[in-house]
Amino acid sequence: MPTSSLFQLTNQVAVVIGATGELGGAIALGLAQAGAKVAVLGRNAAKGAARVSEIEASGGTAAFFDADATDKASLEAARAKIESQLGPCDILVNAAGGNDPRVTVTEQKAFEDIALPDWMDNYQLNLVGGALLPCQVFGAAMKSRGLGSIINIASVSAHLPLSRVVAYSSAKAAVLNLSQFLAREWAKHGVRVNTITPGFFPADQNRKLLFDESGNPTPRAQSILGHTPMNRFGQACELAGAAVFLAAHQASGFITGTDIRVDGGFLSQTI
Repeated sequence: MPTSSLFQLTNQVAVVIGATGELGGAIALGLAQAGAKVAVLGRNAAKGAARVSEIEASGGTAAFFDADATDKASLEAARAKIESQLGPCDILVNAAGGNDPRVTVTEQKAFEDIALPDWMDNYQLNLVGGALLPCQVFGAAMKSRGLGSIINIASVSAHLPLSRVVAYSSAKAAVLNLSQFLAREWAKHGVRVNTITPGFFPADQNRKLLFDESGNPTPRAQSILGHTPMNRFGQACELAGAAVFLAAHQASGFITGTDIRVDGGFLSQTI
């Protein structure tokens, strides 16, 4: 089989939740460039339209669908629209999520001071909306068809909890565990479930933590770089290759329950 055909996604429908963000957007673009028809799911119509325009400008096919990933009925309505407009979902990428300052441990706020409702909001975003409900809604359709690839986005903090972001870390650790459970349960139905663990990628939600107003790395960023063997941050486009690989049945049809680390070696570093 020619190498190029291994990663061909022509006529596949890829649903990317969180494609309005930088990392999810780069994955959506990569899937489209491999031939997939991309459903951009999110709550921000303006950002969704911009992502669709970017994909179309690159020669790809995409459409925006308004949906709240933490609301099952909203996801079910979006699935029906996607199936009508693009076709049934072959590939699901769950890239929604993020840390909330309300659940960040700081010198002013200790772990024990974080309010339970704030913890639950964090889990609702990163676990419930970031994997659980989308897997239920789109995974059910994949099971009935006997084929599909689900890619959940984890985090290096899911493997080793980072300082300050304990709620985010624990939610992402749950995403890893859930993904392995589904991989085992759904293998017999032809549905593969894998995760991608990104390292540190500057994006809107963390740029102020990584760079000061002059664009220089903050002390936290310097600590991250010192722990990353490649001594640099990742670029959003560098996640696309792993996603295309896991999405393409020809290339990764015997891979499920696996986590691919795109972290510059961060999790390989000890001392």
